[in-house]
Amino acid sequence: MNALYLQILIGVGVMIGIIIAFILTIKSGQYDDLDSPAHRIIMDDDDPRIPESARPRKASEKKE
Repeated sequence: MNALYLQILIGVGVMIGIIIAFILTIKSGQYDDLDSPAHRIIMDDDDPRIPESARPRKASEKKE
């Protein structure tokens, strides 16, 4: 019976840890834009239809 109580406590602890990790990823904006990265992979960087803000910057263009 003691092993059952231990397993329940461990399970609840893991569940709380997963919920906290999920809430932190939501607050950090991890799931805000799910479509743009998929479209950026298949589009050519020189295509004029890609907005300037979505294009990857070259090393010489990066501002520090």
